[in-house]
Amino acid sequence: MTSTLRRVYHITAFSWYAFIVKSLAAKDGEELPPGIFVYGGPWKYLTFLNLLLQMTFFGLATVNDLQPGKKSESTLNRCKDLLFSVFAFPVGMFVVLLFWTIFAYDRELVYPATIDTFFPPWMNHAMHTFVLPVLLGEVLVQPHTYPQTKHALAALGVVGLSYLFWIVWVYLSVGIWVYPLLGHFSTNGLMGFFFFNMSVVTLLYMLGDKLNSHVWSKR
Repeated sequence: MTSTLRRVYHITAFSWYAFIVKSLAAKDGEELPPGIFVYGGPWKYLTFLNLLLQMTFFGLATVNDLQPGKKSESTLNRCKDLLFSVFAFPVGMFVVLLFWTIFAYDRELVYPATIDTFFPPWMNHAMHTFVLPVLLGEVLVQPHTYPQTKHALAALGVVGLSYLFWIVWVYLSVGIWVYPLLGHFSTNGLMGFFFFNMSVVTLLYMLGDKLNSHVWSKR
């Protein structure tokens, strides 16, 4: 794929995520429906954190595309590849797959129907559906250098534990779980659910590595 098309893709993706984040920010101050609570703001939701992650990645990719010189050896390019391979791809895919799996089983466990009055359907899909094809598109438009697996998984583990501690802190502070599903688990069940999710994220990281190698080893 030509550098021009790659630039257009990155700029378009960054603009899309910036628009979504801006649209979410514009709802600040509106009356919240049942299912959403004030404490922690949007920062307690993995979906919102993922949107910021995707926007940051595509912003870095855009800046990297526009810088002169040999990009593959630049610090910015290495940071961009690290962000995509270790975080943006596995976390983004995880958000989409877990959300729609739970939604299909019982939406009240993750996205109560009352939220439909706050977020229109297109925004729900912007947050929980379109992330997947945009990430797959990124795999096709540019190769990425992956770090050693043990280092990548260690970084994912630290981030995963940090988010777990954060949502537990929110629960201990206000007595409400960020996601209703979590209230159905015992302490051991919650830990089991966390380790299951980290296993899924690990598999998604490995999938990203395999896809990257499969697509670009033939070019």
